[in-house]
Amino acid sequence: MLKRLVPAAAAGAAALLASLLAAPAQAAATPVVMFTKVYFDSPGSDRGGNTSLNGEYVVLKNTTSKSIQMERWILRDKTGYRFAFPRFTLKPGKSVTVRSGQGKNSSTTLFWQRKWYVWNNTGDNAGIYRGSDLKKIDTCSWGSAGDWTNCK
Repeated sequence: MLKRLVPAAAAGAAALLASLLAAPAQAAATPVVMFTKVYFDSPGSDRGGNTSLNGEYVVLKNTTSKSIQMERWILRDKTGYRFAFPRFTLKPGKSVTVRSGQGKNSSTTLFWQRKWYVWNNTGDNAGIYRGSDLKKIDTCSWGSAGDWTNCK
């Protein structure tokens, strides 16, 4: 009887292994804060005026049901330009726009306070990092086509 059980058990184990390997890869978890849009090429020529600078921006969304305190979180490009979030709470399901130029922060818009552009029109990579441990939360990349990209 033992001789009949061993092949049956081996066949069962092989079938289980095959089904696990054939299962579709599990989708990556949605980040707690994610990029939804990057407008990397502001309208008009890039002459550095504040209106033009503020036409360059990223939109980040809280995907959770809890408020997220973002003080000391970091937004950066691949070159290393860094925006350190001020004391700021991103409410559940809400978005914040981070504009490159100068302005007064609000509950929906933050300003990098730069005097020149951040995001490369020829392609770049944006990353958001949690402040407490600088863990990468989400990224968005784009090439040279268009003026903006949806990040999903």
